[in-house]
Amino acid sequence: MNAVREIVAAPRPVRLKFEIGARTLFTVRRALVRVPLTLAEARSGLAPVLPPIDRDADGYLVTSLPEDRMATLVAGAGAMLPFVRQRYTRYFLDFAGDYDAWFASLSSNARQGLRRKAKKIAAASGGTLDVRRFRTMEELVAFHSVARAISATTYQERLLGSGLPEGADFLRAMSALAAADRVRAWLLYIAGEPAAYLYCPIEGETVIYAYVGHDPRFNDWSPGAVLQLEAMQDLFGEGRFAAFDFTEGEGQHKRQFATGGVECLDLLLLRPTLANRATMAALGGFNRAVAGAKRLVQGAGLAALAKRVRRGA
Repeated sequence: MNAVREIVAAPRPVRLKFEIGARTLFTVRRALVRVPLTLAEARSGLAPVLPPIDRDADGYLVTSLPEDRMATLVAGAGAMLPFVRQRYTRYFLDFAGDYDAWFASLSSNARQGLRRKAKKIAAASGGTLDVRRFRTMEELVAFHSVARAISATTYQERLLGSGLPEGADFLRAMSALAAADRVRAWLLYIAGEPAAYLYCPIEGETVIYAYVGHDPRFNDWSPGAVLQLEAMQDLFGEGRFAAFDFTEGEGQHKRQFATGGVECLDLLLLRPTLANRATMAALGGFNRAVAGAKRLVQGAGLAALAKRVRRGA
């Protein structure tokens, strides 16, 4: 059975990155058909059925594939060459119950830390948190101009190129979502200054963690965590959503707020051409070298720490 809605089979250029941390050293381009699984599809436990592709495509990029479905998908892909790009937990929060019960389920350290951070920000803002909420098109236009200014300062935009978009296509999409009541957004101000933003489109009954960021001037205040907590309270209060999807990738705040997760991976399936074989060999060799270097650095750090401990004994 196919867990995935109908996929557009037109290939798109994808940059396969050779990265160390957040730094991209170089890229290789391939024309790939994207097969992105939604949270509901990832949680279903079903493997997607790959659409046929034309001769111009190098293969597929399947994202958020449940790890236990990989063997089934590879077996059904015939001669395609599999390569795992990354593994991660796709975290989610179920909106079952109410906000108070969910908040009580967090660790005591998490609850105390969040309360302390919120109290600190509120004190700097006249005694109450200055959180502004946006839902209609007119409201979102105002949100976008402020959030874009914050986004321009963030590492997500400067290093990863994943800040809040500003082009006409995004604005049209935002307008359509607002008209259908399928988007929520928030801004947090500290002492009158915009400090953090969160933008969440809605798919069915799932709220998507799409764009988030905070001004690095406020790093010590943890504005993103405080804003996220306020957003969760609002979403629980609406009583119309089933889940909050933290999307791909890891993150301490995702683990802290989530009620569950699916072990996933991003999988390349490439045609067995000479160029694709060379690309996979290069990616594999590079990733092994980076992993080996990390182990050496960690080992050296642990050895130095042990030496200092022995000297202090």
